[in-house]
Amino acid sequence: MQQLFDQQQAFFRSNQTRSYAFRKTQLETLRKLIRDHEQELLDALHQDLHKSRFEAYTTEIGFVLQSLKRTIRKLKKWMKPKKVKTPIYQLNTKSYIQYDPLGTVLIIGPYNYPFQLVIEPLIGAIAAGNTAILKPSEMTPATEAVLKRMINDNFDPAYLHVVTGDVQVTQELLAIKFDHIFFTGSTRVGQIVYEAASRNLVPVTLELGGKSPTIVDATADLEIAARRIAFGKFINAGQTCIAPDYVYVHSSIRDAFVPLLNKVTKQFYDHYDDFGRIVNKRHFNRLMRLLDQERVAGAHENDPEENFISPTIMTDVTWEDDVMQEEIFGPILPVLTYDNLDDVIDLLKTKDKPLALYLFSKDKTTQQRVWNELQFGGGAINDTLMHITNHHLPFGGVGNSGFGAYHGKHSFDLFSQQKGYTKRSFLWDPPIAYPPYTKRQEAFIRKILK
Repeated sequence: MQQLFDQQQAFFRSNQTRSYAFRKTQLETLRKLIRDHEQELLDALHQDLHKSRFEAYTTEIGFVLQSLKRTIRKLKKWMKPKKVKTPIYQLNTKSYIQYDPLGTVLIIGPYNYPFQLVIEPLIGAIAAGNTAILKPSEMTPATEAVLKRMINDNFDPAYLHVVTGDVQVTQELLAIKFDHIFFTGSTRVGQIVYEAASRNLVPVTLELGGKSPTIVDATADLEIAARRIAFGKFINAGQTCIAPDYVYVHSSIRDAFVPLLNKVTKQFYDHYDDFGRIVNKRHFNRLMRLLDQERVAGAHENDPEENFISPTIMTDVTWEDDVMQEEIFGPILPVLTYDNLDDVIDLLKTKDKPLALYLFSKDKTTQQRVWNELQFGGGAINDTLMHITNHHLPFGGVGNSGFGAYHGKHSFDLFSQQKGYTKRSFLWDPPIAYPPYTKRQEAFIRKILK
């Protein structure tokens, strides 16, 4: 690991990654490789997670191809030093921000979107002019194998390289003094990454998760809300870091909303052939321990042999139940009820800050209150998940759900050092700033600096 890192550091110091032409070529090569390996990726994602072709393309392959297209188109503009304003007392001076690459970065990917969540940060790292070591999740071995072939057979290992292995390999990587570490995964593992990186003062980006709430008030269009919540929760079998973790429904609409939620869920997933599977037996068993069969509203099926759990809705849930003690990260949706929005807001303020929050309401006052009073990474009003698809928006967490944001230009910024500098002319050099200082000079400085 150290030898590979040293090779990448030497490659970075050669300045090859700094030019626009080099970065653009690497991004175009990556785009071509993804297209060439599309069928292998589709097969691998189905093998690892039973993802349908539609889900695999839209949430993984197509997602990053669109990101590559935008990045290639905007890269030259992003790389240009940005001229900024200069204070009036700095006469004859211009000020700039230059975007410099950080160096060699480590990207550690998760299992739930094992392709997208490795390649999307990689796009930013390449665009910003870095070298990168990639560590995909060992829990999705088929996708890991395609990533390894795609990258390692086509890029110089001193520039980009995929490293595979278990937690021991990750620990070896975390002991190295990278210039930046980008980690996507659970809060628990994020704490380990953060602690290891701190020993070498390595800056980190942590994209974590948490229990992302959804609130449905009495003014919402219930059928549309049910569709959008079911979509956001059950895509990828609930294994999405920004999926609605649970739903707070106003008590006056609870009896109308739950049947609608069951109805649309059945319409979406009447046949389970295209429904995802839980990544492994350990996570399947964890989810089954969270599931209280007596509180299931509607249908529930599971198959331990296939790590399959059907979309399942639980009602009459409280914060004392097991399902509310941790991030679910699976196709189980608890429904809680409330009478007063103040109580919900006050309670959520005491919980860890989630990666996402969703509100379904037509009431503008409610929208403003929830958005202004609660802290969360990002979210949507009258929708779920889709804020992640807007590349103009930063995507990231806050507090326990992570820190640092990426996507689009935000990815380029994340993997760049914003180097501020001034450029002053030799034409005029007034003596006012130089010693020996007089009372007149002091009076002048006080006047312009107060």
